Amino acid sequence: MSRIKSLLSGLLLAIVVVAGVAAWILLPWQALLAVAVLLIAWMVATRSGRQAGSVTHVGISTLPQRIGASSVVVIGIAGVVGVLVALLAMAEGYRQTVAATGNEDTAIVLRGGSAAEVMSVMEREALLAAAQAPEIARDADNRPLASAELVVAANLPRRGQADEDGSVQLRGVDPVAWAVRPGMRIVEGRTFESGRRELVVGQGARRQFAGLDPGGEIRLGSDVWTVVGVFASGDALESEIWADGGIVATTYRRGSSRNSITARLTSPDAFSAFKATLEADPRLKVEADTTAEYFSRQSEGMTKVLRIIGIVVGSIMAVGAVFGALNTMFATVAARAREIATLRAIGFRGLPVVVAVMLETMLLAALGGALGGLIAWLVFNGYTASTLAGGVGQLTFEFRVTPELLWNGLKWALAIGFVGGLFPAVRAARLPVTDALRAA
Repeated sequence: MSRIKSLLSGLLLAIVVVAGVAAWILLPWQALLAVAVLLIAWMVATRSGRQAGSVTHVGISTLPQRIGASSVVVIGIAGVVGVLVALLAMAEGYRQTVAATGNEDTAIVLRGGSAAEVMSVMEREALLAAAQAPEIARDADNRPLASAELVVAANLPRRGQADEDGSVQLRGVDPVAWAVRPGMRIVEGRTFESGRRELVVGQGARRQFAGLDPGGEIRLGSDVWTVVGVFASGDALESEIWADGGIVATTYRRGSSRNSITARLTSPDAFSAFKATLEADPRLKVEADTTAEYFSRQSEGMTKVLRIIGIVVGSIMAVGAVFGALNTMFATVAARAREIATLRAIGFRGLPVVVAVMLETMLLAALGGALGGLIAWLVFNGYTASTLAGGVGQLTFEFRVTPELLWNGLKWALAIGFVGGLFPAVRAARLPVTDALRAA
């Protein structure tokens, strides 16, 4: 019978652990705040709650005497949270950089069935027909604000690593491209002149590759090009280098074809009509999206991979942190056996002891979570990294440690503290008074 009782008790604890961790991770902060308020109210208004508060106060007051063991929990959990937040900040930075490239009042047109610009090829007839859609805005000279663009991969030596090449995205554009994207601005030098082998480079590309300072010369294809300016855009385009579309097409033997058209619409509400116009034209077999939707979709795959990596690595580290917390709290319970037994002998119930041990562990976990989040923010927020963008060129982006990521890191820390403190807490509550006093 005792064996069955022990088995049922263990099963119940396992269910409590799983349910508690799942609720803690999934519930919104408002629900968690309500739980905290109810706990405080219970500790103030009930006898058992006041007992839990007294035991908690005694345990916390002795933490300085157990600084070595307590620091194991804090540092272990800080490591988990720091790594988790850093990896998720990488995913968030990538997502924000790519998603910020588009907006609702510009559209991108690709050949039908193309998942990305590099996979699309549009011939001259389709380019001209698409650019004449009435929903496309026009400039003062009544020219459509539509830029037919060519995207190719170019190899350049990495800055500081002359013997190692990287891939940069070279975009050939029409002169109207600057009006299509008014957020683009030249911050150094000037823009390229049509018909000449001149380049303007994004700030991100300039940081990553050698030879991209204004006045410098680089070799693309079989020709030498001159860098005449640097542009800023605050998005993924900063990782590109731009040149005249006709010259890029000649250099890479693309003829009159282009990969896409990027157009400024008369208004954000005009996109549906623009898409219907293209679909109604029998000459065109194309697909259109707002640039906001297109670039958001482009970031999904890589963002998901980076998040999965972060969660997997964080979970593995969390298991180690849980065992560290278990060892520390079991040792704490053993060291305080006489104290706990005395409290039980004078009338303290098991529940206050459980709550007290849990609160002590959660406090250490919260300290570890706050420390790990702070370290991640100080070290990684704004840190520049690079990856491959759609298999075409290297994309430069910054890590983004957002308040949401810090909150998620703290939730992970408290979940670790919950698991690491529950079993020692239950053991403390079940500690036979006579055995504990005799052992002490």
